[in-house]
Amino acid sequence: MLDTLDLEHSLDKDTYTTQVEDLMQQLQVLQQSCWERQLPLIVVLEGWSATGKGSLVKKMVNSMDPRGFSVHPTLAPTPTEEQYPFLWRFWQQLPPRGSFGIFYHSWYTHVLEDRLFDKLPEYKAPQAMAQINAFERQQVEDGVAIAKFFIHISRKELKKRIKTLAKDELSAWRVRPEDWLQAKYYAQYCALAEEMFLHTSTGVAPWVLVEGNCKRWTRVKVLSQLVSTLTSALDRQAIQQPVPPSTPQVQLLPTEPDFLAKVDLALKLDREEYKEKLRNAQLELLQLQLQIHKHQIPVLLVFEGWDAAGKGGAIKRFTDILDPRSYEVNAYAAPTEEEHTYHYLWRFWRKLPAAGKFGIFDRSWYGRVLVERVEGFATEAEWRRAYREINEFEAQLVTSNYVLVKFWLHISPEEQLARFEKRKEDPLKQYKLTEEDWRNREKWPLYEVAINQAIGRTSTPGAPWTIVPGNDKYYARVFVIETVIQAVKARLKQFKA
Repeated sequence: MLDTLDLEHSLDKDTYTTQVEDLMQQLQVLQQSCWERQLPLIVVLEGWSATGKGSLVKKMVNSMDPRGFSVHPTLAPTPTEEQYPFLWRFWQQLPPRGSFGIFYHSWYTHVLEDRLFDKLPEYKAPQAMAQINAFERQQVEDGVAIAKFFIHISRKELKKRIKTLAKDELSAWRVRPEDWLQAKYYAQYCALAEEMFLHTSTGVAPWVLVEGNCKRWTRVKVLSQLVSTLTSALDRQAIQQPVPPSTPQVQLLPTEPDFLAKVDLALKLDREEYKEKLRNAQLELLQLQLQIHKHQIPVLLVFEGWDAAGKGGAIKRFTDILDPRSYEVNAYAAPTEEEHTYHYLWRFWRKLPAAGKFGIFDRSWYGRVLVERVEGFATEAEWRRAYREINEFEAQLVTSNYVLVKFWLHISPEEQLARFEKRKEDPLKQYKLTEEDWRNREKWPLYEVAINQAIGRTSTPGAPWTIVPGNDKYYARVFVIETVIQAVKARLKQFKA
């Protein structure tokens, strides 16, 4: 693929100047249109060292409003960033709707330089590229335009440019040891790049290969393709027709499993048994906390459930015994105005627990296929697409060594009503009961279908659902802690094997 590029392409100065001026004017107009239409753009600049990516970025943004773009030079991950999945730091840098994000090197460094320098084991490379494809597809399906460029130069030109930079005291600092190694292992790097193109040039995010021996040609080709990408994205946005929603499903089909109906809600503990079991479980959890820190295992607990099902009480008993420096509880309600300007998973990526810590989510990304589905906050296309996105997200967590435990706290409609009435009568708990709770209760059949389908479509070997019998709060609280203990122990066995 790279060997088919004609690196002799060039432009004379006058032709270059005329074309660049026209392209810059077009970019300026397109940036304004993107802001008005709330279309975000991701630009990925990859390629050999010394190909002029820095000057290209400078030229690209010269005609843009600086309030509408951000440039992200990708360096080696920091110690903090290494505690998360490799895509975590890029989720933090995504542009909001209407803005441009320019990545000077990107997530592809992980499958190029990291492979070349043996920082990424070969057996993990296919998995990393599959995760990149999922990441990019999720962005495009959420309305983001992506333009990916790889700037290619000959080995002779690469060596020449690195030597020139190294001799100039004003630019020598830009030459890394890795740049010399690129030239030394030129053929191997080419082979890795070719494999990367094969696996990550997709219909939604294709690679554009750019001849880089002539910098003028490079700039004009990149800017031309950028204009084309933005124009096409704006055109697609303009012609998209809303799809009318189908009739809401109020009961499961005969072929669909009813996971909630199989739960024994009669399970319970008396007060004395509860105290003993809770204390024993909490002490064991405290001991495991030390092992989690020692082995740098991140643990993420997801709590979903009916209103008044006891999520808060279960979380309270779980955290009571733990060192508060070792965990963080995040409660999620409706997205904020800022959160609405990103992919719906963005706010959850931001709060993932670091290695060696507990992360506890009171509500989660499952809102997309539950409340957002039932209440119509997400289109049918969006919530149906979300099952795949959720599975991909959770798979990335599991392959990044997370222990992921997902709870659905289940109670009967009668128990929920009793708890609502109790809250209504208790001045200290009245704040917990809202008009929305009563309204949601009226839609119980819709939520019951949504919950069963979510469990059926997102319960995977690496991230299974655990349905908690919740009519008895004592039983539920102990059950939650014991389930987490079992999951953590199972992971710790891997270190003893």
